[in-house]
Amino acid sequence: MGKKKNAIGTCELCLREQVETTVHHLTPKEMGGTFLPTADLCIPCHKQIHALYTNDELAIRLNTIALLQDDPKIASFLKWIQKQPATRIPVTRKSNERKKKR
Repeated sequence: MGKKKNAIGTCELCLREQVETTVHHLTPKEMGGTFLPTADLCIPCHKQIHALYTNDELAIRLNTIALLQDDPKIASFLKWIQKQPATRIPVTRKSNERKKKR
């Protein structure tokens, strides 16, 4: 089975339009989310989510778009990314807090 190509569309998290999107499992696959709902996210939002949160956090308390949008750790990123052009893909690094959780 080949790798699925990314699509051009609207990011469900930051709401930017005409961006390259990837499929994000709202409940990580390793936590039983293989057949659960997914969301189309732009690459920067998808990378930022996984840089900030562990799969446990995503599965337990951040498994919807609304919960992610309301979380203070990603709120400032969303405010910033919404002002960026669709072609911009910023460098993403794991937060120090996330590095400790492994």
